Amino acid sequence: MTLKKTSETDHSLGMHEPITRRDFLNGVALLTTAAASGPLLAAESGDLAAQDAAAYYPPTLTGMRGSHPGSFEAAHALRDGQPVPAPTDTGEQYDLIVVGAGISGLSAAHFYRTATLKRSRILLLDNHDDFGGHAKRNEFHIDNRLVLMNGGTLEIDSPRPYSKVAAGLLEALGINVASLAKRTQKLKFYEQRGMASGYFFDRETFGADKLVVATPDKSLAEHLQHAPLDDRAREQMVRLQEGMDDYLPGLSAAEKKDRLSRMSYEAYLRDLAQVDPTVLKFYHARTMSEWGVGSDAVSAIDCWGFGFPGFQGLKLPKGSIHRMGPTAAGYHDTGGSLHLHFPDGNATIARSLVRDLIPRAIPGQGVEQLVTARANYAELDHAGNPVRLRLNSTVVRVRHLGEPQNSPIEVTYERAGRSFTVRGKGVVLACYNMMIPYLCPELPQGQKAALHELVKAPLVYTSVILRNWRAFDRLNLHAVYAPGSYFPGFRLTPNVNIGAYRSARTPDEPIAIHMVRTPCKAGLPEHEQNRAGRAELLATSFETFERNIRDQLNRMLGAGGFDAAADIRAITVNRWPHGYAPEYNPLFDPDGPENQRPNVIGRAPLGRITIANSD
Repeated sequence: MTLKKTSETDHSLGMHEPITRRDFLNGVALLTTAAASGPLLAAESGDLAAQDAAAYYPPTLTGMRGSHPGSFEAAHALRDGQPVPAPTDTGEQYDLIVVGAGISGLSAAHFYRTATLKRSRILLLDNHDDFGGHAKRNEFHIDNRLVLMNGGTLEIDSPRPYSKVAAGLLEALGINVASLAKRTQKLKFYEQRGMASGYFFDRETFGADKLVVATPDKSLAEHLQHAPLDDRAREQMVRLQEGMDDYLPGLSAAEKKDRLSRMSYEAYLRDLAQVDPTVLKFYHARTMSEWGVGSDAVSAIDCWGFGFPGFQGLKLPKGSIHRMGPTAAGYHDTGGSLHLHFPDGNATIARSLVRDLIPRAIPGQGVEQLVTARANYAELDHAGNPVRLRLNSTVVRVRHLGEPQNSPIEVTYERAGRSFTVRGKGVVLACYNMMIPYLCPELPQGQKAALHELVKAPLVYTSVILRNWRAFDRLNLHAVYAPGSYFPGFRLTPNVNIGAYRSARTPDEPIAIHMVRTPCKAGLPEHEQNRAGRAELLATSFETFERNIRDQLNRMLGAGGFDAAADIRAITVNRWPHGYAPEYNPLFDPDGPENQRPNVIGRAPLGRITIANSD
């Protein structure tokens, strides 16, 4: 469902309203102004650093964020074979250079400094205008209230309990997950107000617009009576959710699991459960939020591991098999790690790491003060710091200056249309893995091929700030699954109170809603869907996102009095063309030994170059 532009609909949707939505233009202007008036970055031979300007504060920029304009053009030029501008040698030398300042890169710097000397000289280079990688912070100031939202990774969460290394990092940063989760999260806040989740059937897919709120006092059959479905489709959905049909009779449990690993969830529903096409459409998007593709590209065994409907009659014993993806297997076997959501998602972890590495950059003590602290970006790349973090800097070449085991490494990066070189005793590549073969031509061909296989799923996390949430309250609704809509899912932000930060407590207060879109193309193998979705995402304007956001919310929430023209105060579209990292998919990947998988081959070190393998 994509809304077409007309002057009449645009006016009714409020496309003319002067909200903070197109500030990506102002953001570019900010960078340009800072480059013209900011203080000199001495190491760069007169280059002016935007991040040193007093007004520089990317978390409050709205419009198109995530992989924002300016963050990927140099990398795409390198991929396409365009020559790198002749670089200027800055003369800088470091013990360690880290390419990428997401959680992986920041952690690498933390671990290196812990294992060596506190005065070790470390440089982090990142292509974005903010640190954190996918752990981005969306920060809004509405009616004298601070409203935070995750622009990327949602929470501390893992398919299996954290390793000693990961748990030790959280401990070192002062993040006690169990204690904070108990003290700060109100997981049932909306339910305690009588609010429930719901389904939205759109007219383009199901013939009519209808919101169905799944209140706990009624059965699924009662809820579906209000859905634009025929009796057969309703009966099939109830049977999938509640029935005990064995669609694989005569097979042992092991044989059933193996069969499920060799068919998609869509094929299972279509060929074995024999549901109608309308029912397939309803379940098609159920897999998108976790895997980034529809039910046609996710195995039935992984969906069984996640507790999707339609498997209860198979009476399968608990326990994963080797032909399961690691996410589904992990959650199924262990229940996963402890969960903790900060108001800005895992941006708080990134900020914790930055404060650990560069204390003057973020004031305050402890994680409670960190959430509301304002980072001082001018401190990130200060010449007196043993650890420096340089933004808006896209690395385009990494090479040993001699024999790999003993020689220094030269790193070339582009910034503001110019290129520069720095040198380090070691380098950690904590960047998008598929770019590494272009950065390091000296890698073996087999390793380059493996790294090129690590295709990530495109992802859009959109933060919409509303002046109030009265419409949700009137409808007794806090989250929606909308399988045919432009955004197949959205919800009110979780209620978390930490330090001085307070989530909205009454429907009259401003609030953020989180909308998710995973562009893909049904009918193709997983990675081909990812590539098609990425092309679509990069070609989609902010205007298109905004128009669909307004239309979708009006149609879903109109019965509760929602008016997009009046109620929307700000929009930030966090566009991640390279979002979710890929994992083993039994439908499309070879069923070979672990050491032959591309992530294992791709992460092999080369001399003094280490690959973080976050992808």
